[in-house]
Amino acid sequence: MTKLIIQIPCYNEEATLGVTLSELPRDIPGIDRVEWLIVNDGSVDRTVEVAEACGVDHIVSFDHNQGLAKVFMAGIDASLKAGADIIVNTDADNQYCAADIPKLIEPILNGTAEMVVGERPITEIEHFSPAKKVLQRLGSWVVRIASNTKIPDAPSGFRAYSRNAAMQLNVFNEYTYTLETIIQAGQKGMAIASVPIRTNGYLRPSRLVKSIPAYIQRSIFTILRIFMTYRPLRFFSIAGSIPFTLGILLCIRWLILFEPDRARTPSLILAAILILIGFQLWMFGLVADVMSANRKLLEDVQLRLRRSAYENRESELPNLKQNRANHSTEKASTEVSS
Repeated sequence: MTKLIIQIPCYNEEATLGVTLSELPRDIPGIDRVEWLIVNDGSVDRTVEVAEACGVDHIVSFDHNQGLAKVFMAGIDASLKAGADIIVNTDADNQYCAADIPKLIEPILNGTAEMVVGERPITEIEHFSPAKKVLQRLGSWVVRIASNTKIPDAPSGFRAYSRNAAMQLNVFNEYTYTLETIIQAGQKGMAIASVPIRTNGYLRPSRLVKSIPAYIQRSIFTILRIFMTYRPLRFFSIAGSIPFTLGILLCIRWLILFEPDRARTPSLILAAILILIGFQLWMFGLVADVMSANRKLLEDVQLRLRRSAYENRESELPNLKQNRANHSTEKASTEVSS
């Protein structure tokens, strides 16, 4: 049996969650069972009550707000424990068209991809400002370079994962998971696909983009951290080349303008400092590259542990159901006898 779980991170989504859930499918060609899961990120409104009234199958709750990245990973973990073969992530504000879910999971069902990202028509979304559209393109371009993939809409949260891909995900960034998971998948050699999807009307402002300056700042820090984590040698090589080149140019300038009666010592000292900084950054890159090999080994160990844990969990579920059924039968027999 092929099980699909649609997960939705939620934080005070009382006003929009009902609309989102009403659009989700329960029957999809090629899927035997479709279940819904929400992750309540410390909501203080009636989000959980709305989810229960709409027939959500699984609810994961945090006592207080943890942020989108942790909520996403909690949903992935809960979906895997529930036996999901495919996991679809969407937003609670009904931004993405739920009717495109069959199109989104088609590459996974066909075996051509393990991760699929929905490509939004960015230029046609009216409530996106020109600055945000430019940042979306810039972020996607950087992710394509870092991941060696061809995903045109990296920040899109409408995406699907196979069970194997979901077990290999790790998110270290506390702000968002979208960019990091694509780079991880690219670095691990997963097959990644992108499909065009539709978007719905504007229901509420974005929780991630509170202001354009804050969004720019967080995006820059996120991209830099991703590069340092997954491409350390390349990052520090580029970073070290800048001061090293400036130092060499100052040395050449010092030689050209050299005069016996004027030593120009400050220029020579600055050139030496810049060259040393460049060498140090290169050394940092080499050390970080060696450490990344250890990270890959740890990820392999983690994957084995996860597979073992989830497989044991799945094998326990039928036994648990059988024990409950036997217990109910014994209880009924006792009542009849008495």
